Amino acid sequence: MESALDYHSARALLQWQVELGATESIGDAPVDRYALGATLPKAKVSQAPAVQKPKEVDPVEQAQKAARAATGLPSLRAALDGFDHCALKKGARNLVFSDGQAGARVMIIGDAPGREEDRAGKPFAGQAGGLLDKMLAAIDLSRDSSVYLTGVLPWRPPQNQELQPADIAMMVPFLQRHVELAEPEYLVLMGNAACQAVLGKRGINRLRGEWQQAWGKAVLPMMPPEQLLNQPQGKRAAWADLLSLKARMGALS
Repeated sequence: MESALDYHSARALLQWQVELGATESIGDAPVDRYALGATLPKAKVSQAPAVQKPKEVDPVEQAQKAARAATGLPSLRAALDGFDHCALKKGARNLVFSDGQAGARVMIIGDAPGREEDRAGKPFAGQAGGLLDKMLAAIDLSRDSSVYLTGVLPWRPPQNQELQPADIAMMVPFLQRHVELAEPEYLVLMGNAACQAVLGKRGINRLRGEWQQAWGKAVLPMMPPEQLLNQPQGKRAAWADLLSLKARMGALS
């Protein structure tokens, strides 16, 4: 049996191996160094807190809530004035809400305000409004006593550009609530946007003169007065539509 090395002999042997370039000591049992990684504790990777995206606002849903909350025409006007989801509001001078007599048997709905309406703050102003007043007077109606006027949109589009479907959809809840609160017997839709909003249809030249039903009301599409100013040949058809309105009102009065 070999005697164990004393301290000084073992130290001298170790020093000699270091001088030869040995860097590790090898034990009697083999070591699988490839398996060591599975046993080592894994470093924790810190993760940044998740950033929650802001909830997207549905402007139509917001319009529905605001319109339902209105209990009268003044509160509906205030709701429209405080509605900031329609970009057209930023470029308009005035809110164009209504004109005429609320509670009248006839409610006329136009498309969107033009320059004159934006300045005056009321629908059907300027030359087109003057023509409409003459048309109504021809069948003994007047915005001062027997007609209520509004539009699909209360804000003027830039350069009177055509209304986008998204803008119309955004305003339909306000318009429908407007009709409910004004309580007319008849709706006269003057223009494509008005027909789109109430009937879901476009093509005023094709739709005009045909009575329909929507929102619990009798509905008559007609050419808007601004179109008649540019197309005087349409006045004959407009006169026929006015007579149809007068006959319908007289039959049920």
